[in-house]
Amino acid sequence: MIEATSCGGVVIFRGKILVLYKNYKNKYEGWVLPKGTVEAGEEYKETALREVLEETGVRANIIKYVGKSQYSFSTSSDIVEKDVHWYLMMADSYYSKPQREEYFVDSGYYKFHEAYHLLKFSNEKQILEKAYNEYLELKKNNLWGNRKYF
Repeated sequence: MIEATSCGGVVIFRGKILVLYKNYKNKYEGWVLPKGTVEAGEEYKETALREVLEETGVRANIIKYVGKSQYSFSTSSDIVEKDVHWYLMMADSYYSKPQREEYFVDSGYYKFHEAYHLLKFSNEKQILEKAYNEYLELKKNNLWGNRKYF
């Protein structure tokens, strides 16, 4: 068994959530949240910000830690147990550019219910729901960012 750790972000701009569409060799791989593997010497926050930037072209700011999801999958030689640490993040525009090298062919910002139904994996849906509720709470208390939303 191999243990792996990744970090990612639930990136929000003006109430909409950033998601990526993966298509490998013309095979539907699904819509996902940006995330990736922790590199040697990297802190989780650094990994999350780097992976969001690499996979989406978005320079986001971390607002707060949301939680951890866990899952496992099989490779041809082993079983991988994966922990993913998630952060609620704020973007400063609707700009995004999917990373072609990782087979991301589309990216964009979607309303909560759209993003929720697009996401392929139930653990990412749970994290999205938790992060979005945190966002709504911060917004309700005028703590979301230092910009006005209109």
